[in-house]
Amino acid sequence: MPPGQDHAFRLWKQAGYRTGLIGKNHRFTSASDRASFDIWCEIGHGGLPFDPIHTRQHGLVSLHRGDPRCPCHTAQHAAPEVRAGYAVTDYPLEDQFHRPHHRGALEEFGNQPFALWVSYPDPHEPWEALRQYAEMFPPEKIELPPARADEFSDGTAPERNRVLYEILGMDDDSQEDIYGVLGCYYGMTRFVDDGVGQILEALDRLGLRENTIVVFCADHGDFAGEHNMTTKGGVFYDCLTHVPLIVSWPGHFAAGVRDASMVNLVDVVPTLLHHQGIPVPRSMHGELLPTVTEAAPREATFSEYGAGGPLFHMDDLAKLPKPYGRAALMRSLRWREAEGRRKMVRTPHWKYVHDPMGDLDELYDLVNDPWELTNVAADLAHAPVIAEMRGHLADWSINTEDSPPVPLPEAVYYEFE
Repeated sequence: MPPGQDHAFRLWKQAGYRTGLIGKNHRFTSASDRASFDIWCEIGHGGLPFDPIHTRQHGLVSLHRGDPRCPCHTAQHAAPEVRAGYAVTDYPLEDQFHRPHHRGALEEFGNQPFALWVSYPDPHEPWEALRQYAEMFPPEKIELPPARADEFSDGTAPERNRVLYEILGMDDDSQEDIYGVLGCYYGMTRFVDDGVGQILEALDRLGLRENTIVVFCADHGDFAGEHNMTTKGGVFYDCLTHVPLIVSWPGHFAAGVRDASMVNLVDVVPTLLHHQGIPVPRSMHGELLPTVTEAAPREATFSEYGAGGPLFHMDDLAKLPKPYGRAALMRSLRWREAEGRRKMVRTPHWKYVHDPMGDLDELYDLVNDPWELTNVAADLAHAPVIAEMRGHLADWSINTEDSPPVPLPEAVYYEFE
């Protein structure tokens, strides 16, 4: 984030809240941002902290390996069984991020107003699940998503999608490995479910549940066999963009209500600030969530990817060694993340993706093709739908295109040997 940017934890800290971050952190890197936190325990996807010991400046409580509240693996206990980029491990459960280390933070906050961000690294590659969780999902319990054999070869898929399929496609993987990686993925997801349950139990035990708003969400989804891929990339299929969002506040929000409105994660912070009586900065583009506020339902939601950088073509991918897989995914990541100016609009019936830099548009009929296997953007019969969806994108862009351009990656990321 740019220095000095208004963000939720800075606002909460200014309003007198005790604050904490436990888990994954992709955003707060400057000293001024870290000063917004009273408790800090950062952990990456590999299970170890990026920066295990932090200064105690500004009253920060720093957790580190060996601290009983720190969620990091404390030792390597067993060599994992590794096949095709996934692993089943025998680490003790008590050494995992899963254990109730959150209690230490909640108890330290006491009865003071607090904002705690618990960001689970799971489920995320590298796919590594505890054996007891992976074994909950044997092949007979896993149903593979439907596929279309010529989805990426019939000329209807944008090049960015075809590039990703060349990197992540599972055509050469055995059925054993496909079911193995999905079993790990579902096991990691169940692992998170149990951890969230522990947080709720701690809130109940400490008498905080009735006066605490709990938000459960994910920063992105993954390919879990959809489009014959695993992991993720900068495309807009629902398996990547349609993420969980659960908001709970007993006695204030109705329980068990599922709202089908089109919303976005940028709506979460303005909604929380609204309920806390904290003014929402004009720089925040989110709107109030329906159901948990008086806001009306919305018919469309949006996503975007890319910073206007040069497109990454199949010819660029061909410069990398085969087999592609994770090595090619990471070597091309910065280029592919910045490429193009792709924008998506989704309604309950349709999804439309447009890139003004020249790649093919996408249009999916989500009612008749919920797995998004057939791009019908070139079908002239759908021209009125595309016109309507472009109108949604234009209105949204007018309201959000007011920030300085995002810097592009350094030249080294565009130089393949």
